[in-house]
Amino acid sequence: MYKILIPDDLSAAGLDLLKADPQMAVNVAKKLPRAELLNCIGDYDALIVRSETKVDAEVVERGQRLRVIGRAGIGVDTIDVDAATRRGIIVMNTPQANTIATCEHTMAMMLAMARNIPQADASLRRGEWTRSKFMGEQLMGKTLGVIGLGRIGTQVARRALAFGMEVIAFDPYVSAETARVNKITLVELDELLAQSDFITLHSSLNPSSRRLLDSAAIDKMKRGAHVINVARGALVDMDALAQALSTKKLASAAIDVFEEEPPPANHPLLKLPNVVLTPHLGASTAEAQRDVSIQMAEQILDALHDREVRNAVNFPPIDPAALPMIRPYLVLAERLGALLANLTAGRLSRVEVEYRGNDVTPHVKPLTVALLRGLLVSVLGPEHVNYVNAPIIAAERGITVSQALNISSSDYTNLVSCRVSASHQGGQSEDAETHTAAGVLFNGAQPRIVQIDGFVIDAVPEGLLLVVSSRDVPGVIGRIGSLLGAHHINIAEYRLGRTRPGDRALSVINLDSPAPDEAMKAFHDLPEVIWVKQMALS
Repeated sequence: MYKILIPDDLSAAGLDLLKADPQMAVNVAKKLPRAELLNCIGDYDALIVRSETKVDAEVVERGQRLRVIGRAGIGVDTIDVDAATRRGIIVMNTPQANTIATCEHTMAMMLAMARNIPQADASLRRGEWTRSKFMGEQLMGKTLGVIGLGRIGTQVARRALAFGMEVIAFDPYVSAETARVNKITLVELDELLAQSDFITLHSSLNPSSRRLLDSAAIDKMKRGAHVINVARGALVDMDALAQALSTKKLASAAIDVFEEEPPPANHPLLKLPNVVLTPHLGASTAEAQRDVSIQMAEQILDALHDREVRNAVNFPPIDPAALPMIRPYLVLAERLGALLANLTAGRLSRVEVEYRGNDVTPHVKPLTVALLRGLLVSVLGPEHVNYVNAPIIAAERGITVSQALNISSSDYTNLVSCRVSASHQGGQSEDAETHTAAGVLFNGAQPRIVQIDGFVIDAVPEGLLLVVSSRDVPGVIGRIGSLLGAHHINIAEYRLGRTRPGDRALSVINLDSPAPDEAMKAFHDLPEVIWVKQMALS
């Protein structure tokens, strides 16, 4: 018998599926206190949670029998995925099940905001009849800017088109062709901010998207524009948004998510009349909860019966017997992808991977999936991209993926190399930007980057990196080091490659702490520096 613990709400449809399997013993223990969870988790093979139960490292460590943790929803921020991975526990989510519910809530919020419905309803209930106070705007003919054109963003765009809106979007990981098929115009972020009457956010939360709509971004928006956020609270600087609403720079906002939930009673948005607020209801429909429940139950049953593992955020689709040998190469491939994603400014259109050596060539599929995950997770977030869905997401965004094999390798026993091509909005060439990188394992376990954009180098793809392209002239290394020292940033490793003396050089610098914005500006201002990029590789 397999024992499954469910301490959060799960709809009857999913529970019935689990209980119908004679090999499953299901314990529904709603609102289980943490102390009791810690005491009993060691008896269970599977744990299914929503957002209420926190599965931290201590819970994972106590779960000596745990084989799988299921999050009935998208976000896995309440689960210590790294701790689970170290224990060999599969962590899975259900990223597709709430797409329609969240899309429809976005449209409901947009309409309620445009027509002042909550305010008018409250006024009428107070015995007032003041129609002139609630003059609204129609959606037809307006421009909707969609930030993040994944499943939800695309569905919102399709419905907005049915309302007669013009739809523009910003998403670096969607090809122009994919957008054209959906009758959406891709633009850069600044252009979207300047042109949109309504802006809706559907981006995942990551370091580059945190506070994406800050005071500087809001300053670039049309006066009288509207903002909708049904994605992640931290995508918006709420203080800056409240200030813009107070001064009428923005006409209104509709907010379903907050960085702190529930928001504090003195939250500035709670006091403004031109804001529509809901308590994180994006996925709160009976149908979405049913679908999430059924999908999670099916995934848990498959995992426990050693069938197909789906929507796992930490488990590659390979033979478990080969995992110990291939695991370091999976890490290498994923970090190669993350490095290239951070180097690439344009919209990815093609990924070409080449494998050399007897160790890597039998495992092309999982290694390519790992590389794609590294490429995509930087923008879409770890809760949206895993080893199962990375190829599907790449295909949805019009990214062409190719693989080449070469058993022999003249320079290294085993080598993984990748070339990415990207296009820029308005560019003449579909492949206006290309970057290459190659990596190997030292001592069979230590990832190393041995080539970046034609520069031979020996760099450690780990932690915080500063990558600097510069002219190969005396004094550059000293000036870079002095700038880092002036900002109290310690250098862990400094690796340099160059084409030929006096031409160009590429530096990869491992840092102990991130370089602040003023330091990055100072690097850009150095006359010898061509470009500089900071990135975090886990």
